[in-house]
Parts: sequence; structure tokens; C-alpha cells
Amino acid sequence: MVLCLMVAWNGTDASAAKPNLPAKPNIVFILCDDLGYGDVQCLNPEHGKIATPSVDKLAAEGMIFTDAHSGSSVCTPTRYGLMTGRYSWRTQLQSGVVQGFSPNLIAEDRPTVASFLKSQGYHTGIIGKWHLNFQYVDPDTGNELSKKTAKRGLAPVGSKIPDGPIHRGFDYFHGFHHARDMKGVIENDTVIEHDEEINMLPRLTREAVEYINARGNDANESPFFLYVPFGSPHTPIVPTKEWQGRSGLGAYADFVMQTDDGVGQITTALKENGLSDNTLVIFSSDNGCSKAAGIPQLAKQGHRVSAGYRGSKADLWDGGHRVPFIVRWPGKVAAGSSCDQTICLTDLFATLSDLTGQSLPEGSAEDSVSFLPALSGEPIDSTRAGVIHHSISGHFGYRQGKWKLLLAKASGGWSSPTEKQAAKGSPIAQLYDMQNDPAEETNLYETHPEVAERLLAQLEADVTRGRSTAGDESKNDIDTIKLWKSGK
Repeated sequence: MVLCLMVAWNGTDASAAKPNLPAKPNIVFILCDDLGYGDVQCLNPEHGKIATPSVDKLAAEGMIFTDAHSGSSVCTPTRYGLMTGRYSWRTQLQSGVVQGFSPNLIAEDRPTVASFLKSQGYHTGIIGKWHLNFQYVDPDTGNELSKKTAKRGLAPVGSKIPDGPIHRGFDYFHGFHHARDMKGVIENDTVIEHDEEINMLPRLTREAVEYINARGNDANESPFFLYVPFGSPHTPIVPTKEWQGRSGLGAYADFVMQTDDGVGQITTALKENGLSDNTLVIFSSDNGCSKAAGIPQLAKQGHRVSAGYRGSKADLWDGGHRVPFIVRWPGKVAAGSSCDQTICLTDLFATLSDLTGQSLPEGSAEDSVSFLPALSGEPIDSTRAGVIHHSISGHFGYRQGKWKLLLAKASGGWSSPTEKQAAKGSPIAQLYDMQNDPAEETNLYETHPEVAERLLAQLEADVTRGRSTAGDESKNDIDTIKLWKSGK
């Protein structure tokens, strides 16, 4: 069943109603790191014990997508898909995440959401975590640094970055590469200082607010795209002193609350600068909650990080990749609306193409479908048969309608049972009816072989064609992509 409760926007140009606003809306995309679907209180009213008033307010003012998924259940692949509209396993990265000090995973000639919007006159900024690799050049010797040559694995202040975000379509970058490099603060293409990890979330919040203030004072009134990939509540779990103990549930919950406050500061800045009405705000997470949060202890306190879904970060089960996804656009998306259509974070690229009325660049967004119709309560017109899931270990899954096929014997990730822990004689794959069994408790793989075969054939086709949407065949970056990781 497809259900989107009706919204107010009729697809007309925003500038028609308010001539002083740019024809194209501003766009703010806030991406949390390892925030579980159940960590947002309004999405998990019965078992969500962490207060998230800012995100709850955003949801009350906009639309909740209840069946949204990240392209992977871990960081890097999701971020690649978000930026390019293409699944990350089409690259050399077949499992895990990147570690930094290496060439950018996004090819130099591949269009990104940022480069696409920049070509239309948008000012593009990223404030937060990149985690798609880039290189560092030593400021004294001019030599490329590696983790071994960088002191304590940290690029020195003054190091230059020749292939970072500003070389992939962004006008401005302030942030860091990934959690283990968080002390290295980068602005544009330069490491500007070393700072303690506990200061990063306040820094990113402050920088995002300052960016919005600057755009609000922009006399040219050019539209902007601000991407805010927070590094929280991912490890290191470091709420600042003023937030420590606020939740009563432990450090992770405190950190979630501080992250929520950051969201509130960003939306408040939009309002104070008169930008709210013509700014599309999207809030989401890169994957499910990590076991580092102390999931069992939180459960004992009544909080379920994945709501009623099975698994968590790294898994093929929905707890690994079903993510919060909230859209607010006052006057265009009705307050308090919701949609149960299945979408993926790879869909941002096609949606913004649809929104701005500009065709997708050639050779881009092969796995992206516009969800813009859903914002007006209409069915998404998808040329994609289904959504492909991917776990940390590279196990594949496929979702089509109510059916979900997993090419794994167990979680495919970190949750028990893992692939090594799967009971002897377990079926080689899993098939679930997500409409009647959203908790993925009853494996129908052996009782519905015709469904499993159909989904597998479609998955194989989507992989080999180099794209999952309609269009000319594309090419994966590698010749062979192994679908069955646990044996067949």
C-alpha cells in the first residue's frame, strides 16, 4: 500500500508567492551519524525514551517518511550514495568504510549533488564529516602524507588537501574526515588546527549557524545548499559538560540530546534570518544505531534504538538501514504529514533535479529516483524495481514492495547471530514479508521460492546493468561484483 497524507504544495514556483525569494529554494540537509530510527522520539512513541524536541518539532512542521533507507548500513557507502545518487558497491569499495589518507572515492569527473547545484547558481557548503577519503600534502615537504608518516596518524596544521569536498562541488568546507581523524579540523583545503573531539559537535553547530547567518545577509540573495553531516552520536561519544547526565540514560542518550539541540539551533537560525519559508530542510541518519551506544543497557531502561525493527548498524536487517527521514518546507509540505513509500538516500540527487527543473547530468545518479511527488501526496513515479541493501561485510539485500530478500544466513553485520554464528543447516538466504512481518521474524525463503527467485533476478539485473533506474546501461567501476558472500 502506498500512502502519503496530503500536503499543501501544488508544485508552483515558490517565487510566485514571495517575489523577494529566489526562484529556487535553499536546501539544508542534516545527516546524523549512527542515529537509530528509534532514537527520534516521535518515531518511537512507545519505546523512545530519549527527548528529541527539535527533531520532533521538525516532524510536526513537515512530513515523516516511515520507510526510508540508507544505501548501506555503514558510513562511507551511504555518504557516497547521497552525494552521487549511485550505490557505493559499484566502486572499488565492496565492504567496510574508508580510512582516510587516500584518493577521494568520488571520481573527479563524476557529478555530485553539490556540483549539480553549484552549476545552477547555488552556493554550496558542507559543515561536518566527509568520510569519502582525500589526501593530505605535508606543508613543509610537499610530500603526500600517509597514516604512517603523519605524526600520531594526524595530518599537521597547514597540510593541504588536493581532492577534498571543495574539489567535488562544494564552495566551502569546515569539518573533519572521520571519527578517528576528528582532531584534525579542516577548512576548505587546509588543516587549520587540532582540537579535542568533545569540541566538534559544538563547533559544527556554531559553524552551521554562522553559515546561515552569512547567507541571510547575502545581498545577492543567491540560493544555497548546506549539507550538515554531524559526527554524532557516533563514537567517540562525548557530550559536553552541560549535556552530561541530562538524559538519565547514559552518555549516548546525552549525546543524542545534544545533537538534537544542534538541529534546533540550525532551524532557529533559518527562522531568525527570514529563510524558513523558502528553505527545504531534510533530516536523516547515515545508518542505524551502533552497538557502541550500549544497546542492551538502553533496552533495559525501556529505550529501543531501532524501534520495533530487527538489528542495528552494519546489519542487513532493517535496524541497520531504515533511517529517520523528515522533510520540512513551510507552505509546500503540510505540517504533520507522513508517507509510507519506500525511498533511499541515493534519491536526493534525482529529487533535487526534479525540484530545480534541471535534467540530471549525463553519467550521473544511476540509482536515484525523485521522491518529489510524495511531498504533494502523490505516488512516486519510479523506474527502479526495488531498493538494494548492503551490509558492512558486503552482503546484499533487495527490497521490492512488501518483499525483502537477504543474501545472508543471519545479520550480515554485527548483530547476533552473525554469519559465523548462524545455526548449522540455516537457509542460505532470508525472505521476509515486511508488510506483515516488519520485525523480520519469519523467514519465508524456503516456502516462497518463486518470490526469492524473482527478486534475485532483479537484483542481478540491477547490478550488471550498472544502474537500477531506466536509461542506457552504465558501467560499474569493477568488472566482477560478488553477490553471495556467505556461499550459495
